[in-house]
Amino acid sequence: MRIRLHGTASELTAALAALTHVLDIHHISRPYLDRPPSTHHRIYLHATPRACATEGKRGRPDVRP
Repeated sequence: MRIRLHGTASELTAALAALTHVLDIHHISRPYLDRPPSTHHRIYLHATPRACATEGKRGRPDVRP
């Protein structure tokens, strides 16, 4: 999967930390700063779901709305 995160530096750090619990992160791009006066950044991830995060209690994919 390719994922784009957009937010402040601290928001990106927190989101990335949370995503590492359910995704195997293969690549993280450098941060791209938005045009001023914005203080937001963008980073791009290449990731795949972790096997333990995609299996339900009976070994089936855990699909949530």
